[in-house]
Amino acid sequence: MTNTNTSDRKPMIECRGVHKHYGDYHALRGIDLTIRAGEFFSLLGPSGCGKTTLLRTIAGFEDISDGVVMIDGQDMVHVPANRRPTNMVFQSYAIFPHLSVAQNVGFGLRRDPRPARDKAAAVEDALAMVGLAGYGNRAAHALSGGQRQRVALARALILKPKVLLLDEPLSALDRKMREQMQVELIKLQRQVGITFVLVTHDQEEALVMSDRIAVMFEGEIAQLDGPEALYSRPASRRVADFLGVMNFLPARVTQDRAEGVLVETPGFGVVEIPNRNVSRANPDDAGPMVGFRPEAVSLLRAGQPESGNITHGTIDEVVYYGDMTYYDVRMDGAAGFDGIAPPVRISMRNVFGRELPDVGTRVRVSWSPGGLILFR
Repeated sequence: MTNTNTSDRKPMIECRGVHKHYGDYHALRGIDLTIRAGEFFSLLGPSGCGKTTLLRTIAGFEDISDGVVMIDGQDMVHVPANRRPTNMVFQSYAIFPHLSVAQNVGFGLRRDPRPARDKAAAVEDALAMVGLAGYGNRAAHALSGGQRQRVALARALILKPKVLLLDEPLSALDRKMREQMQVELIKLQRQVGITFVLVTHDQEEALVMSDRIAVMFEGEIAQLDGPEALYSRPASRRVADFLGVMNFLPARVTQDRAEGVLVETPGFGVVEIPNRNVSRANPDDAGPMVGFRPEAVSLLRAGQPESGNITHGTIDEVVYYGDMTYYDVRMDGAAGFDGIAPPVRISMRNVFGRELPDVGTRVRVSWSPGGLILFR
């Protein structure tokens, strides 16, 4: 998460009532969206949700069927892609293999009236910006995946766009390189200070890199918020289920109070959930559900004193991830109103000296009402 407050900045991109039809297929359904100047913004969602279509309408590669797209206060309806103040980094990078690195980066300067030495200096500056100083004479086809991604970034930034559009630019990289490039993109965005719009289906990537995130399903924005708010207070069960791991248990609402909602849920019994943790945007759900993240509950070690709310259970599965271990626990009394008792996933950080309980171990589970979310 970039942790940059952009709420006081002017709008850079505005979409108002944007629709896109491909014949009978309705790809975008009335998108209303404002992206601020200097913001690192992400469009997040599963394949086919419309996020890339929306990015391409901003870039001008797709015409909209209805609505308005504005960039820096100007209506883009009659502005072609090559005249918009945007540039795009594609998923494939679109690097020309027969050209050198410098020729790739300077490709967009072919018609620039500046002297050749000034354009060469601009290329060197752009390469230095992405950590490739001195790479200009290298053959593009000899670069690694991470280096090609940097060349694509330098080529896009050398034209000094107001908006940089990123269409899943890290998806072809291995995990270690992807995590490294995430941090470098954050630093680069801060350095150049322009608006970045990222399309990704990777929830962790969006949470790490973004000032704000729009979660999309079926051509609509389901929730637009900062990373912490999206993760901690999802507006619907669908958003909660898509963004990270969320446990769900059936619930019965017994009373609405001024401070919160009293619910009965298997495994936790009767509990009052604070109003800030109540989502009412679930009209299509089968019924009320209580959700909680794996880290919202914890396993107590042998001999560790009890505090707060305690329930008991049996470990059903153990999944070790190095720094974390995930436990699937069947909690006592967790059989739902239909008699089924699904295991819940609990994450615990692996610290030196902590024993890792095995499958079948009886455990104590500590929890707090503040970690529960009610989806009504």
